[in-house]
Amino acid sequence: MTAEQNQNPLGAYLRNRRAKVQGLSAEQSVSRRRTPGLRREEVAQRADVSTTWYTWLEQGRGGSPSSEVLDRLAKALELNEVEREHLYYLAQSRPPEAQCVNLRSITPQLQRTLDAMEFSPAYIKNHAWDVIAWNAAMEAVLFDYGTLPEDQRNILRQLFVRPQIRDMNPAWEKVASSAVAVFRKDMLKAGADAHTSALFEDLMQSSPDFKRMWDDQNVLANGDGIKRFDHPTMGLISLEYSSFAVDSHPHLTLVISNPMTEVDKEKVRSLIEDARKLSVE
Repeated sequence: MTAEQNQNPLGAYLRNRRAKVQGLSAEQSVSRRRTPGLRREEVAQRADVSTTWYTWLEQGRGGSPSSEVLDRLAKALELNEVEREHLYYLAQSRPPEAQCVNLRSITPQLQRTLDAMEFSPAYIKNHAWDVIAWNAAMEAVLFDYGTLPEDQRNILRQLFVRPQIRDMNPAWEKVASSAVAVFRKDMLKAGADAHTSALFEDLMQSSPDFKRMWDDQNVLANGDGIKRFDHPTMGLISLEYSSFAVDSHPHLTLVISNPMTEVDKEKVRSLIEDARKLSVE
């Protein structure tokens, strides 16, 4: 790392990105340049700021840019989302405000990761708690979301609307209240969008329990825990679960469950093997 990068990391990064911009207009590309990329005045024009102020910014004396200006600079310098986030950290020591994307599917690589966990029920949910991907172990042990219409594949809808789910959970009250507390955090972090707002309004109107728990204003983070449920054929099964952020998509969460005891492990394995036999018949 150079002395300049240590003393003025924002300015060094802006200069570096400016030199790598290739999107020149036709009239600009006519003249031969001695240096690659954009000139300072061209960045300033693109970002709708003064050339003097932008020059000061590169020199480390322009003050802290606002979020609006940072977004314009990111666009002017043709930054991708990772580069834009890095720009925010350099300028404001924080990431940009969340830009909610209602993802409904995952990459083939992520699905293969799920499928590789043969004896660990796992799924991926989005910011609205829609389950958008799962593995065969999830189908066999916990729930097959493929049996539901896509617009019903939501953990909160199932938890608060389906009596069967409540009946299977001996500690339903604790499970449900924890889910609402985590959802409150997820909803605020992701930002408001029409899909999540519609889900929230529907649950507030259709489920007195959801409304009661929401009004408690508790907040929890995704993390680890124990899930106990009463399976119709295997009886009580206890699973340890852990939640992980999907780094490439910050509003997705991967949840993986594993049997707590050897007895639980045998029950889970039996359910998965039975499901496999049925699938090949």
